[in-house]
Amino acid sequence: MKLRKAVILTAGYGTRLLPATKAQPKAILPIVDKPTIQYAVEEAVQSGLDEIVIVMSAGQHVIEDHFDRSWDLERALQAKGDQARLEELRRISGLADIAYVRQQEQRGIGDAVLTVRHIIGREPFVLFFPDDVISSETPVAKQLVDTFHERGGSVIAVEEVAREDIESYGIVDGEPIDDRVYKLRGVVEKPKLEDAPTNLGIVGRYALTPEIFDVLEETPPGKAGEIQITDGLGLLLERQPMFALQFEGRRYDTGRPLGLIKATIELALARDDVGPGLREYLRTLDLDS
Repeated sequence: MKLRKAVILTAGYGTRLLPATKAQPKAILPIVDKPTIQYAVEEAVQSGLDEIVIVMSAGQHVIEDHFDRSWDLERALQAKGDQARLEELRRISGLADIAYVRQQEQRGIGDAVLTVRHIIGREPFVLFFPDDVISSETPVAKQLVDTFHERGGSVIAVEEVAREDIESYGIVDGEPIDDRVYKLRGVVEKPKLEDAPTNLGIVGRYALTPEIFDVLEETPPGKAGEIQITDGLGLLLERQPMFALQFEGRRYDTGRPLGLIKATIELALARDDVGPGLREYLRTLDLDS
């Protein structure tokens, strides 16, 4: 079955970015001049995923507004003759067919995924955590989609993580079967360093079969009463083959202040319009003081 749907989760509180996220969702915080969630939507579209579901919580209507038409603003840009910005706004509102679902109570990532079951149905989908902005020549979601179709099973994006960070990640145990592809034996949520089977940490992209909904329905709540996606993946692995892909690309964890700053600087440097000026400015800084 062709993989063509995407689910993007935005319902978290964004506590690591307070107070910036007190009155606005972290998914709207900008990297240069685009909100982080737009990077996820554009990656999905570039990967051939033409139906997108965004899972939100209360007070996040600004996400819908961002991808909707803004008639007053468009008229103002038209009157000013600012055709470039006008065309960009219209492009954003026409990026994809987007549906919105509200997670009424934040009971974990697994619960957030279950809120879209009635929309996704019995189709596979790519799950996005938009905190993870990934710069790559081939979109990471496309890398997952291709591997999903080649292998015929769910695929988790992974990358090597530093020893000191292992306890902050879900870690996979797998057998290498191809360049950057592993057949999974197990998944461990935030293990102690001495218990970690590998240093391959799960990041925010998953290509999943629809059976994930069945196992999440059966997954008991864990810490703080939350349904953990990692627990659900462990149950899914008992029923069907699963794979991990060590993707090609540069990941930024924009859910943390330093990661957001790094993403802003590096992605800005890669742009023709702001990169040269930023590069000249950075050369003026005394970084040793």
